Amino acid sequence: MERMTTGTAPLDEASPRSSGLSAREVEEAGRLGAALVANVGTVIRGKHDVARACVMALLAGGHVILEDFPGVGKTMLAKALAQSVDCRFSRIQFTPDLLPSDVTGVNIFNQKTGEFEFRPGPIFANVVLADEINRASPKTQSALLECMQERQATIDSVTHPIAPPFMVIATQNPIEYEGTFPLPEAQLDRFMIRLSVGYPSPSEEAAMLLDQTSGDPLAELRPVIDAARLLDLVEVTRRVHSAPAIRAYVVALAEASRTDSDLYLGASPRAGIALLRAAQASALLDGRDYVTPQDVKSLATRVLSHRIILSPDGRAHGRSTADVVRRLLESVPVPTG
Repeated sequence: MERMTTGTAPLDEASPRSSGLSAREVEEAGRLGAALVANVGTVIRGKHDVARACVMALLAGGHVILEDFPGVGKTMLAKALAQSVDCRFSRIQFTPDLLPSDVTGVNIFNQKTGEFEFRPGPIFANVVLADEINRASPKTQSALLECMQERQATIDSVTHPIAPPFMVIATQNPIEYEGTFPLPEAQLDRFMIRLSVGYPSPSEEAAMLLDQTSGDPLAELRPVIDAARLLDLVEVTRRVHSAPAIRAYVVALAEASRTDSDLYLGASPRAGIALLRAAQASALLDGRDYVTPQDVKSLATRVLSHRIILSPDGRAHGRSTADVVRRLLESVPVPTG
């Protein structure tokens, strides 16, 4: 019988290699993942944890929202990740006059053939940068909903699949709210993880000044893997083992959020799926083919905090969603072997 304690030791039943992955597969996947992180790190200095989180979301088949102040390297981080994979990249600059068809594409009448032809929009790429996503209208923002969740876009009643791999990296600034449209909860729930880049250390910033004034680090960046190899890594990530108690732990965290007095809206089942998939990718990057409770705990704040909504009482007490998630991690028993 599985026991629940407040300890953080990994599950004994999760430790054996029950995923079906060979040691060589795990080692190779970990090596390629580390190479991706290192490649991004040559452009975004001193942010190994952020680069690792982006690669983790890529392997888990998720999307990333980067929220931070202007000038800290959000767009450069997205571009560095895209250039580290030899696949199709597109950028959408979100502005108030951007239309849904500017994102998904449009049918255009061909006078020569007498038929309508579909012109795909920039969303039909492998890595899509949605820059300053909150500056577009809700109507345009909603054009991403189907694309991000179902990997397809429906235009004039015709559904067009988006070829994998597919990842959206969105950026927004937590200041300059005038003329912006906050993302609705349904949109935020489609992002696997929310990240903040933050300011570099003085030594890293000094090195960054030299890099940026003596050349263009992005221009020198070369791909580490191609799209086909990335798809293989995504499949390997999905095969990383999660014990029944690990899945029960994720469910317990979600259920606890739904009854917390500081929250108006708790974590959805999709949030739990995202947390477990992210934990699988984290385990693989650490060279393991099984998930531990620590994988879940280390990612819970980044995966859950943007998916829950504070209650009026929670706001009145000055709580933040990150505070609530951290409290849930302290109160929900951690599984152990």
